[in-house]
Amino acid sequence: MNRRLRNVKIVATLGPASNDYAMIRALFEAGADVFRLNMSHGDHSEIRVRHEIIRQIEKDLGRPISILADLQGPKLRVGVFANEDGEELVVGAPFRLDLDPAEGDATRVQLPHKEIFAALEPGSSLLVNDGKIRLTVKDCGADYANCEVVVGGVISNRKGVNVPDVLLPLAALSEKDRKDLEFVCQLGVDWLALSFVQRPEDVAEARELAGGRAAILSKIEKPAAVEAFDAILAVSDGIMVARGDLGVELPVQNVPPIQKRLIRRCRAVAKPVIVATQMLESMIDSPMPTRAEVSDVATAIYEGTDAIMLSAESAAGSFPIEAVTTMNNVAIEVEGDANYRDIIAAQRGGKKTTVADSIVVAAREIAETTDIKAICCFTQSGTTAALVSRERPHVPIIALTPLVGTARRLALSWGTHCVMTQDDVDRFKMAVVNAARAAQEAGFATADDQIVVTAGVPFNQPGTTNILRVAPCDERLIYSSDPE
Repeated sequence: MNRRLRNVKIVATLGPASNDYAMIRALFEAGADVFRLNMSHGDHSEIRVRHEIIRQIEKDLGRPISILADLQGPKLRVGVFANEDGEELVVGAPFRLDLDPAEGDATRVQLPHKEIFAALEPGSSLLVNDGKIRLTVKDCGADYANCEVVVGGVISNRKGVNVPDVLLPLAALSEKDRKDLEFVCQLGVDWLALSFVQRPEDVAEARELAGGRAAILSKIEKPAAVEAFDAILAVSDGIMVARGDLGVELPVQNVPPIQKRLIRRCRAVAKPVIVATQMLESMIDSPMPTRAEVSDVATAIYEGTDAIMLSAESAAGSFPIEAVTTMNNVAIEVEGDANYRDIIAAQRGGKKTTVADSIVVAAREIAETTDIKAICCFTQSGTTAALVSRERPHVPIIALTPLVGTARRLALSWGTHCVMTQDDVDRFKMAVVNAARAAQEAGFATADDQIVVTAGVPFNQPGTTNILRVAPCDERLIYSSDPE
């Protein structure tokens, strides 16, 4: 059953270095729980093949696997230069951006995005090539911006542009994104990641297009998204702290406290959060990470994130399996630290206002004070399992569901071991029997152990979690107990 020995989940991006059955299966067996399909790279035929391979591995191993399709989002780039090697911009020099498609030189270049000019004001900053070049707008109009070079460097063809201090009047979904969204929803991915979200309306648009076929995960990589985070979180199913562009558009020292704050807010409302970007960057070319990278991964785990993500490390690097193995080993070590449990418990909070809240809190407290081997929750929509995950119990969470889509989406949530169960469970006693079998088959318990079982009665109705039982794993004892 490929039982994990840690609770935090690992997201591995697929690409040229991880493109066939053998490698993708090896990544799963090394510890990857979720596979990311980056729609910025690879055409639809390549994405389809990767999706089919993952589903075949899922079938072969009998374990639900989550697939995350990451939409590219609007890419803002300068045009091209007459000199293919680019031009050197010197600090203090003037530089003009405009809509003229003519090849650029040391004084100007095209910026083919009229929406940017409409939003710019004197004093606005423009960052080029991941922030390596910084321009300040001196004056601007509907089709130009005259700037001063504040941080110089070489600017060359089609380098990316960030506008950190302006809310851009751009849709989060480009025409390419809309086509990609429909394609991956028809394939049957579990999560859609939205790039460059600025406002909750961006999420609402994607949700309408997805039509319930995939859960929506918002990437926080713009200052505007940080400012509007609570509103964005309210309409999202999950969050990714995308530290790449966030670290370009904000001072880098701002990113760690933002990361910590966003993780806690996600946990408070029981929505999964991924920490991403440059976690083991050196492992693209090296079989060993730096000590700082290991510390970065460990910090995210100590903060209680649901998942940690590999990008180029697993998609295009020379050591994809080693990268996943490193993350897995760091997670096991951190979660075995006595300080980890204290830190996770101290972060526990959020309003508990429903019967389901009370049930899962009671399940966690029982597991912490008695010899319980696992918390087993029956769930239709995944909400109950997400609430148990929010509690971060020190025993495994077994999420049992008859719905494969629910099982796959829950594979992103902290601590959840997802198991498919029959869809004809209509009595709580049979639910307990199924839970006991699942706990034993997955290696979490023996017939001599006890588990906690939560469910909603009547069954097969989302949002009805209302019952908790401490049960033996021995079926004979279950059947010899009270009728229900």
